[in-house]
Amino acid sequence: MTPEFVERYARHLVLKEIGGPGQKALLRAKIAIVGAGGLGGPAGFYLAAAGAGSITLIDDDHVETSNLQRQIQFEQADIGRSKAQVMAERLMRLNPDITARAVTERLTPGNAKALLRGHDIIIDGVDSFAARFAINDGCLALGLPLISGALGRWSGQVSAYSGQAGGPCYCCFVPSEPPDAQTCEAVGVVGAMAGIIGSVMALEAVKLITGAGDNLFGRVWIYDGLRAVPRTITLPQDPECPACAGH
Repeated sequence: MTPEFVERYARHLVLKEIGGPGQKALLRAKIAIVGAGGLGGPAGFYLAAAGAGSITLIDDDHVETSNLQRQIQFEQADIGRSKAQVMAERLMRLNPDITARAVTERLTPGNAKALLRGHDIIIDGVDSFAARFAINDGCLALGLPLISGALGRWSGQVSAYSGQAGGPCYCCFVPSEPPDAQTCEAVGVVGAMAGIIGSVMALEAVKLITGAGDNLFGRVWIYDGLRAVPRTITLPQDPECPACAGH
């Protein structure tokens, strides 16, 4: 460990749950973040700062003025540019120890496995149920752990799925698109909620990589920002889940 390494990661190195072995595990980690927006932004920033060695950003969207209220990885001059490309540039400026790669494709059921293969952890920061189901199927097929987040109005949630047989998957929690599903564009969202939920997603990834603490496998963490009340619910595997029952 060089003096520069020790100085940069000093606050991790003194944590008994991370230390030198955990920091080296972070530097070896390969993470895919699907969605470089409200949740992917803070998650990516904290993972890059933590020294997550390789981060792939998968998003075919472009920066719009309405994004700037909560997607703090972008600025006025970025409007019209690729979200994934802008964010990759920002992450590598934040930490030259890491590599950030932009994939400017929309993840679909047809390409999910190809885009997710080769990573250690998948982070779902999308705002589409169709994309979430495709990510979930890809993770199950590849046996990859998935950290998923969602938010709207004044609340948000984070859950984790192991990608292995015997545990719940995202479809055990949401088996199909809710008939009353609404987007943040329709119902609104407080910008700071994106920071809270995205940061918790990054924290779960750091814990999973380093083996620290208890993860959210089989649980959903929910935060009510209007009342400042968190709660955690247990999520069992659905024996009739259309996605994971046969795995």
